Amino acid sequence: MKGFDTALMIDWSGGNDRGASPKADAIWACTARKGETEPPVYLRNRQVAETWITDVIDAELAAGRRVIAGFDFPFGYPEGFAKTLVGSADPLKLWDWFDARIDDGPDGNNRFDLAGDVNARFPADGPFWGNGLKRDVPHLPRKKPAIARNGLSEKRCVESLAKGAFTVWQLSGAGSVGSQVMMGMPVLARLRNRFDGHVAAWPFEVADKALALIEIWPSLFVGRGPDAIIKDAWQVHEVARVVSILETEVLHRMLGVLAPEEGWILGVGSGHEEVLRSYAA
Repeated sequence: MKGFDTALMIDWSGGNDRGASPKADAIWACTARKGETEPPVYLRNRQVAETWITDVIDAELAAGRRVIAGFDFPFGYPEGFAKTLVGSADPLKLWDWFDARIDDGPDGNNRFDLAGDVNARFPADGPFWGNGLKRDVPHLPRKKPAIARNGLSEKRCVESLAKGAFTVWQLSGAGSVGSQVMMGMPVLARLRNRFDGHVAAWPFEVADKALALIEIWPSLFVGRGPDAIIKDAWQVHEVARVVSILETEVLHRMLGVLAPEEGWILGVGSGHEEVLRSYAA
């Protein structure tokens, strides 16, 4: 397997437009080639981000460069969820399912209502919780139920190994990632369609195409950074730099994971976290 020429790392967000001025808890992206990083880019909403990401990938592929593109949200759900929702354990069908049903705009989206609709499909309690709206949403509780009666795990296998990782079912509140997942999967689905034949979604597919989409968690090996720099900007900068300088053999070992339904975070397990930390600033 060949190495990658360009590392493109994205810190995602499930919220609304964050305004023109760069700020924390927003979408940030950074590209690097062999340790040479470009300045982190602030992207005020998902629509701006998707266009920017697509343009960058288009330019890199046109230049003959292989791209590894990392997004900091889970690419799959705990085992059994996809089968219940779409009748197949294939997580890529989930991406398409959410792409067909998410209505997204800079100032609002339907993620909470869709989560309630998904919960209603379960015979007992649905898995999602954390209604962040002022109004009530049918079937979507504001707090985590005391007992989950849906037969699904709270976390994926990889999250049991990644200390501090949050559950994909939590949609709002400090540290929540559920909204990022729901609002990120449609973008991944569209990237797969746009670059069909040239893209691999890891770890569901072998990362042997010109473009590899991978799941990252910057906090796994990158700290907050200097006080004068926004944390999100610092972290995507460092992740892009580190991934771009990893020896091809080391990166391929990290990509040698079998997780066909739930997905996996790059660098988790087998001592890979320590390797990544050794490269980080």
